[in-house]
Order: sequence, then structure tokens, then C-alpha cells
Amino acid sequence: MALAPGPDPLGDGSGDERPKWDNKLQYLLSCVGFAVGLGNIWRFPYLCQTYGGGAFLIPYFIALAFEGIPLFHMELAIGQRLRKGSIGVWTTISPYLGGIGLGCFTVSSLIGIYYNTVLTWVLWYLLNSFQNPLPWSACPPDRNRTGNARGLEGARCCPRSPSHLPDAAHLKSHSLYPSVSYFWYRQTLNVTADINDSGSIQWQLMVCLVASWAVVYLCIIRGIETTGKVRAIYFTALFPYLVLTIFLIRGLTLPGATEGLTYLFTPKILQNPRVWLDAATQIFFSLSLAFGGHIAFSSYNPPRNNCKKDAVTIALVNSMTSLYAAIIVFSVLGVGAPCTCLSVGRVLQSASGTGLAFIVFTEAILHMPGAPGWAVLFFGMLFTLGLSSMFGNMEAVITPLLDMGVMPRWVPKEVLTGVACLSCFLASIHFTLHSGNYWLEVFDRYAASLNLVIFVLIRLHLSSCSPPPTHPPIHPSIHSTIHPSIHPSIHPPVHPPLHPATHPSIHSSIHPPNHPSIHPFIQPSTHPSIHPLFSPSFPPPSPDSTRELG
Repeated sequence: MALAPGPDPLGDGSGDERPKWDNKLQYLLSCVGFAVGLGNIWRFPYLCQTYGGGAFLIPYFIALAFEGIPLFHMELAIGQRLRKGSIGVWTTISPYLGGIGLGCFTVSSLIGIYYNTVLTWVLWYLLNSFQNPLPWSACPPDRNRTGNARGLEGARCCPRSPSHLPDAAHLKSHSLYPSVSYFWYRQTLNVTADINDSGSIQWQLMVCLVASWAVVYLCIIRGIETTGKVRAIYFTALFPYLVLTIFLIRGLTLPGATEGLTYLFTPKILQNPRVWLDAATQIFFSLSLAFGGHIAFSSYNPPRNNCKKDAVTIALVNSMTSLYAAIIVFSVLGVGAPCTCLSVGRVLQSASGTGLAFIVFTEAILHMPGAPGWAVLFFGMLFTLGLSSMFGNMEAVITPLLDMGVMPRWVPKEVLTGVACLSCFLASIHFTLHSGNYWLEVFDRYAASLNLVIFVLIRLHLSSCSPPPTHPPIHPSIHSTIHPSIHPSIHPPVHPPLHPATHPSIHSSIHPPNHPSIHPFIQPSTHPSIHPLFSPSFPPPSPDSTRELG
């Protein structure tokens, strides 16, 4: 199928062979699935407890209104109107802005490389959850080899932690949850002393990595035609909400849930100014701004779709999901706190990132009746959350490649998708080494942080500035998204004063043959320099002319 957009002078997509969403629900679920990711589950609750519980919600929703929704609307508008990926969109607006699209493409590629590694860990835990008892419920028997596992078989404590673990992990995680920390650091990651000691490939993680990329490839093999028509997005976007609701009902019925929720919604004075920066950053990354995935998704929409309404809807759903997940996390961790003889605040000190998913939450599940079943639900939810986010990441990579025609048009899209997934898989193999966790932290810190903020600032600056007179104007079809009633080919965004006598070729199609320089609706003597459609003497349009302009 030809995917490159053809000429579309009327702006209605009639001359475009680009695929389209089957229905609006597919598009909304794809955007929600891309935006709602693992960060909504394990970073938002951590920020809430760090900056005063419920008081964090004040700067969070202010940042959502003044930062998140406007930027999100801009991405949806340009992708929908220009019907291209991130590189093609910015190159069409101005050839000088092509570097922004290339930067977004590079960031999405890097994120796809390491984000699927987290899914590899989740899949490993999911497979190990089909055991009773759970493998992280007790330390292994004493083999008397390293002296690090001295507990008896079935014991919950490992008195000596591995001396080479990072200080933060040793102080916050391992000392609080010895058995789950042992399974995470020693049996899953088998982490080395530092990043310089690479170690060897861990084949159990390699198998899970292959399986994760195989699932991603099968779900996006033909882009939106697969994720939508095969109904993959319906499951990956809706299943997490079902599991979250089940956890909420179960968590609220267990002792200790009230203490956790009280800790969440007890406001404290916002004394740390950094809370505003972290709130803005959380909105930025939670909505997946500047990644290019939303531009790619919106490029398959009809040009006249109401993208403003979509932006508000998706942003609110994303933020409400973060709050919903925080309520569930605090209620479940409130259940586990009394079992460890710790306060909820102490438990939440390590409840961020992988520490929440693979240490703190797994410990809380151990104290719930039917622990293996709850573990299957939890890690199944995390896997589907990450999978739907991977759909957007890979679409942000594949769509620009299709637009640029990196492969001949006769090559099936499945081949290009396979090459992209295979390349990312080969680049992510080093994450399965013993030092893989260190490399993932490096990618997470530098691959998508300050560079995305710079991209957005450049966009805002260039969008707010008018182009110089010597440069070609910004693509006129963007303005038709704002003014759909005025056709862009008739009314470009900026007009010099038009004099009928000096511009005989303007509106030549409606000039009488014997009066080539006189507009039928304006007398040159009374309106020498007013554009015809903005003249006060312009009569109401007839139904036929309205149909032509609309």
C-alpha cells in the first residue's frame, strides 16, 4: 500500500492515499495508551509523597492547564493538518526546522531501545508469578559460597546484603525488603559492582527480550491497520484500567489502606520551589510531548477533525489515570506497611521507578491472600501499559521513515517495521548484561530529558514569530485548521494589499472576460486597496458560493 501522501490542494484528504483510523475510538485509545505509561504508575505517586501529598496536585494541574494541553494541541494540529510524521511535518513548515523532527525521531529510537528492556523485566516477573509460593517470597538456601545468602530455606531475611549494590539500593530497598531485593538484584539483574564490569549475557533475560520485541512487532506489523483492526489497542489500553479497579477494590478492603490514603491526601506547605519544576516535568513526559508519536497518530486523522477537543480529552484522561493509580498505590502500600513494622512514609521512600514495581509493590503483594494471582494481574497490567506505549514510540520511528521513502514503494511495510524492530533489538542486547541496569539508567537520564525540553522551546519560539519577508511563509494549510471556513488556497495567512488594477490575474476565474481588471463586487474608485472578501460592501454569499468556500 502506498503510504506517502499525495497532493491535496482542497485540504480534505481526497487526494491522499494515507491510511485512516477505522473510527475515532481507535485513535483516542492509541493516544491514551501512548500517553499513559509506566511513569503514571511508579513516578506520580512518588512525587506526591515527596512534595507534601495532596499539595503536589496544585502545581500539577496548573502545569497541565498552561503547559500540557497547549503543547499537546499543537502536536495534534500540525500532524493532522500536514498528514506526515515528525520529520516531514517540520520540514514542510520550514526547511530550517527539519532538525527538530530529526531530533524527535532520534529520541523515540533511543526510548524504544531501552523502554522495551523494562518490559523484558516485567515479562520475567510475570512468568515467575505462576508459582506458589512466589520465588521472591524467601531467600534461597545457604550454599555457603559467597556469604551473601545465609538465611535458611523459606526465611524472609538475608542478614548480609551484597556489598557491591549501589548505596541507595542498599539503604532504601535491600534493608527494608531483603527477600524481594535479593530476587531483583541477584537473581534477575545479577548486577555487577560498577558499569565497567560488563559481565556476560543473562540468557533468561535474552529470551524475554526476544519475546517482548516479537510481541511488539506482531502488534505494529502494519501500523494502525494492525493495532486498530486486530483490536490490539483495545486490550492494551483498557485492560490496565480493569486491573487498577480490581486492585482498588481489594486494597480498600484490607487493613492499613486508610492510613495510606490519608498520607496521600494530607496537604503540606509547598516550601520547596523545585515542586513546580517537577510538576511541569511530569506533565511533559506523562503526555509524551515532543516524542513524535502523537504527530504520527494524528496524521491518520481526517484534516477537519476537532483536534482541540481530542487534546483536552486525552490530557484529562492521562492526568486522572495518574491520580487514580496514586490512590491504588498508596492504599496497597498502606496494607504492606504494618507487616514490615514501618510507617507509610518510610515505605514510600523507595517507591519510585523500578523500586516501586519490583521491590515495594511485590513485597505488598506477598501480604495479600492469593499472592500469585495478584502478582499475575499486576505484572500483566504493567506489560500491557508498556506495550501500548511502545506502539507510539515505534510509530514515531516508522512513520517518518515511510514519509521519507527510505525503501522503495514496492517494499511491504512489514519489512520496514521488521528492520526497525530488529535494529532496536540488536541495540538493546547490552541491557541483558550484568551491567545492563547501569546502562539503562544512563539512557533514562540522558536520552529523553533536557533535549526534549529544548525541542519544545524551539517550537514555541518559532511558532510565535512571524517569518521574515524574504522567507517563504509558513505552510498555509496549517491555518485552515484554525479557520476551516476559509480555504487556504484562496486566502493565505498573510496578504499584501491587493489592488485590482495592479493584480489583474487575481480571481481571474470569476472576472468577466471583458473586464479583466475589475472585481465584480468592488468598484476600484471606491475601494482601491481592500481585499474583496473583507470589503464592507461585499454582499452576503449565495448558497453556491458558500458551498465552494466551505
